[in-house]
Amino acid sequence: MSLHHAALRLTGALVLRDGALQQRSVAIRRGLISKGPLPEVDLSGYLILPGIIDLMGAPVGPRAAGGPDLQTALAATDREIAAHGITTACLSQGWSWAGELHSPTFAEAMLAALEAYRPRALTSLQVQLRCETHTVDTADRLLALARRHALASVLFQNTLETRGPEPHQRANTAAQQARSVPRYLCRLAEAFDTLGTVYGSHGDPDGETRETFSMIGAKLCVAPRKRSAAALARAVGDPVALPASALLQPPGLMDTGLAADLVRAGLCDALVSDGTLHGLAAAAFRLSDSGVLDLPRAWALISQRPAEILRLADRGVIDYGRRADLTVINAETRTVEATICGGRITYLAGEAAQRFLGLHRDIAIAAE
Repeated sequence: MSLHHAALRLTGALVLRDGALQQRSVAIRRGLISKGPLPEVDLSGYLILPGIIDLMGAPVGPRAAGGPDLQTALAATDREIAAHGITTACLSQGWSWAGELHSPTFAEAMLAALEAYRPRALTSLQVQLRCETHTVDTADRLLALARRHALASVLFQNTLETRGPEPHQRANTAAQQARSVPRYLCRLAEAFDTLGTVYGSHGDPDGETRETFSMIGAKLCVAPRKRSAAALARAVGDPVALPASALLQPPGLMDTGLAADLVRAGLCDALVSDGTLHGLAAAAFRLSDSGVLDLPRAWALISQRPAEILRLADRGVIDYGRRADLTVINAETRTVEATICGGRITYLAGEAAQRFLGLHRDIAIAAE
């Protein structure tokens, strides 16, 4: 009998359900949160929390460049994601005039590779496309890609404004498309609305930029560079997501940082890893330890709220009939020791591994 598909009841742990930590059990059957008597795993001393959802996670590209093929790179990324308690991950992929790993050609290859790899995936892997605004000449390719593959989200960004003098011809060519950018973005927005694709912007420098994106329907505001951008988003009801790493500075520095200020002001709806995979759980505990938020509300920033933003109604909380996506954390060390995605064990380590393996032995003996 494989533990990956076993029906289990997890007992003895503190479980985050209905917005509070509670001493109760969690039953898993057929990949969903269930009820009824089932073989038990004693997880006393652990926290069972909703699986982490990463709105903007690790890129696959750097592992593939000059190294393993994309299938191998995806598998390595997938294993690393699972080891950090993440059950749904939006892989970040560029769509840029800058070329190479951020080029439309690489993006097309990566998405095709992901479709082939997905049946073997441990994690629910999706793609978040970071689209440079000055890629007007790629409109048809981008729309064909969005229709062929279900993108979790698309974020517009304009790095031409922050690069300074650029010696490369590609940047000069991109800059010459400036007059066509507004019409291009509106065309994309209309298509994304039709497809049901979540879209927004990344790195808004001010409130005026955020307002412009919001007006065309790009509601999700990720990593705003100024408080005014986050405040504008909140004023019009747009969700704001911040990099978790910005909350992991030493306490004195964190207290004066923009991210902590935005969380305290209620201007943060979710946290993203932006490639710093360990940062999601660590940032939630930092917010709880510092008294900014209690743990249930801090954990919602990396589970419930991202699920709502991505319109994934089947996950983000622990409740009957929802996907059995769980992050199991040692309460003393605060390390992830088990990850369960869709009822399958995708990562297992430490004392938790001994407890799960003990159950497996008992089931095997009973079956003889």
